[in-house]
Amino acid sequence: MQLFIDSANLNEIKTAVSWGIIDGVTTNPSLMAKEQGIDFKDAIKQICEIVDGPVSAEAVNQQADKIVSEGQDLSRIHANVVVKIPCTIEGLKAVKFLESKHIRTNVTLVFSPNQVLLAAKAGASYISPFVGRLDDIGEDGMAMVEKSLKIIRNYHFNSQIIVASVRNLEHVEKAALLDAHIATVPFKILEQMYQHNLTDAGIKKFLEDWAKVGK
Repeated sequence: MQLFIDSANLNEIKTAVSWGIIDGVTTNPSLMAKEQGIDFKDAIKQICEIVDGPVSAEAVNQQADKIVSEGQDLSRIHANVVVKIPCTIEGLKAVKFLESKHIRTNVTLVFSPNQVLLAAKAGASYISPFVGRLDDIGEDGMAMVEKSLKIIRNYHFNSQIIVASVRNLEHVEKAALLDAHIATVPFKILEQMYQHNLTDAGIKKFLEDWAKVGK
C-alpha cells in the first residue's frame, strides 16, 4: 500500500519525505487555506519538487468546461500534478475529458460505492472515499472502502482507491489489511505510526545494558 501525506504544509511534507516512506501528496482548498500568505500554484510547484510522486491539486470550479480549463492549467504546473475533482455530474464529465487527454484525475468527496462505480467508469486515475466523514455520521467508512475495492477488482477498472479523511491509526491499519491501493494520512497520524511504548522501553533497556558493558 502506498502512503501519501495529506497536507499543504511544506515543512510537514519535507519532514515526512525525509523518512523515506512517502509516495505522494494530497491537498485540498481547506488545507491550502491554513497556509496563509502562500500562492496556490507556487505551493503546488514546490510540493512537486519535494516529493517524486502524484500531487493532488483541487479544481474549484463547478461547471464541466471550467473544471476542464482549470484542470489543464493545473496540469501545466508539473508532470506529477493530479487534478482533484469532486464527485458530481459536472465533475465526472470533466474527469472523462481530462483523462482522455492523459491528464490524471482524483475524484474526491466520495461517500458511496455507487459514486465509486461512476468515477471508475469515467476513467478516474484515483478515487478518494472519505472514511472519517462517514464515521462522523454513524456509518462505517472502512466498510465502504471494502465495497469500493471489490467493485474496482470485479470489473478490472484501472482506478486506484485512495483511503482519505483518515482520522486514526486504525483507519491506516484497516486500509492495509483490505489491500487498499493508497492511504493519504495527516502528518500527526504518520508520526503516531512510528510510536509504541514497548519500542521506547526496549531502546531504554538496551542502552542501560550497553552502559554496563563499558567501553
